[in-house]
Amino acid sequence: MRKQTFIQGTLILLFAGIINRMLGFIPRIALPRIIGAEGVGLYQLGYPFFIVLVTVITGGLPLAIAKMVAEAEGENRPEQSRKILHTGLAISLTLGIFFTIVALLSASWVSSVILTDQRVYYTFVSMTPMIAIVAVSSIYRGYFQGRQNMLPSAFSSVLESVIRIFFMLWFSWLLLPKGIAFAAAGAMLGVTVGEIGGMLALLLQYYYIVKKDKNEAPPPAGTAVPGSSAESGDEPQRPPGGVFKRLVAISVPVTAGRLIGSFSYLLESIITVRSLALAGIAAAAATAQYGSLQGMVIPLLLLPGVLSSSLAVSLVPSLSEAAARNDLPTIHKRMHQALRLAMVTGAPFAAVMYVLAVPLCTLMYGNAADTAPMLRMMAPFALFLYVQAPLQAALQAMDRPGKALINTLIGAVVKILLILLLASRPEYGIQGAIIAIIVNSLLVTILHGYSVIRLTAMSLRWSDPVKIIAATIIMAAGMSYVYTSVQISYSQWIQFLAAAACGMGVYFSICLLSGLISGRDLERVPFFRRWRN
Repeated sequence: MRKQTFIQGTLILLFAGIINRMLGFIPRIALPRIIGAEGVGLYQLGYPFFIVLVTVITGGLPLAIAKMVAEAEGENRPEQSRKILHTGLAISLTLGIFFTIVALLSASWVSSVILTDQRVYYTFVSMTPMIAIVAVSSIYRGYFQGRQNMLPSAFSSVLESVIRIFFMLWFSWLLLPKGIAFAAAGAMLGVTVGEIGGMLALLLQYYYIVKKDKNEAPPPAGTAVPGSSAESGDEPQRPPGGVFKRLVAISVPVTAGRLIGSFSYLLESIITVRSLALAGIAAAAATAQYGSLQGMVIPLLLLPGVLSSSLAVSLVPSLSEAAARNDLPTIHKRMHQALRLAMVTGAPFAAVMYVLAVPLCTLMYGNAADTAPMLRMMAPFALFLYVQAPLQAALQAMDRPGKALINTLIGAVVKILLILLLASRPEYGIQGAIIAIIVNSLLVTILHGYSVIRLTAMSLRWSDPVKIIAATIIMAAGMSYVYTSVQISYSQWIQFLAAAACGMGVYFSICLLSGLISGRDLERVPFFRRWRN
């Protein structure tokens, strides 16, 4: 089986991630038009429980499998790799089946008591088959990652997205005549079908690769493989329970860290709806407002984050290598580059979402009355979310994941408390939840930045943020003028795209003139490099 280099594997997953992010907007645009904001709210309310259960079942298990399989493959012991895979599958399947039964038995209680909306019951039941399916898929993804073959994971994730989109929209449309609750459940059933398709793709690719491995001539029994431990006569003899114990030892700390984020998301969904009810908002209206926020506004804000996420992925190995050499100048240089690129690429999208919030939400969701004010309120602070990713990657690369975890936990506690305090007051309502999310993004980013500065003794370059803010303000003014005063077309789509394109042109021109983007930066982009040559 051909392995990929680290860069090749990263690019494959990045390409698949961009495709999935773009495909993900198809149901986000179409689903509200089919089942409305209230239906999206019912769909979103059940999802945090699924995230928590999957985190408990998988958590750090795929990472542990990837690490152990990589070690076994490095020692040329494919039989050990398969043993690790089978042990991981046994653990995840056992937990998956157990929690599936627990979820089914507690569905009525959760939907009526915790979520205070009995209509979520059908969505909750529809998602339970996914628990065991995702548990199995994650194990195979960890196995392929350990073998340094990212193609199966990338292919299965894209295929899962395509199948999920088709069946989400089809099932929700078919079940809509039965009511919004059934339509939301139909959307969740579509997600389940997509997960089944992704799992089958992984299984077929595993069968093909194992069959191909068997056709390759293995070394004769007792033959030492060059560079392996067997050659030196000290091949490790692992006890029968060794694989299980090591999997648990590696995965439990990672799972504990990820559970903080999952529980924060779950508590946010529960407390937001309950707080809105305390503010005097009816359950149906509260569900619709929560659906607009989590199902429409937040995904728009996070869309540009795929750029900073890929930047964070590339930053980890570079900083790890520099940190191993205690090369502070290189660490400072890489951090300044990463933060500058995150701000430069994220700022224009934040400006578009702020200035053109109404036409953007109208064109995407068909209704801007509820979503546009939320988007406009959050857009100026989106830049902190984009900068947060490389800062967190820096802490992880320099062996400070615990510090990143503490910062995230502090932000989560503050966010939950603010939701309780503000969203429950009639004068704030859903805006109280938005304020809490904004404060969370500001607080966590500032804490991450402070931790990185203390760790690396890095000095801040204030000139870059000042230039970016100035360029963004000029861009915003230009977009507003073009959209409101220059009649380019009677089509709202064309008018929106023309205004956004003019704003982007002005912004990047200022970035080039001010030195925020250099000719060297452009030469790193394949298209520009070929064009210059």
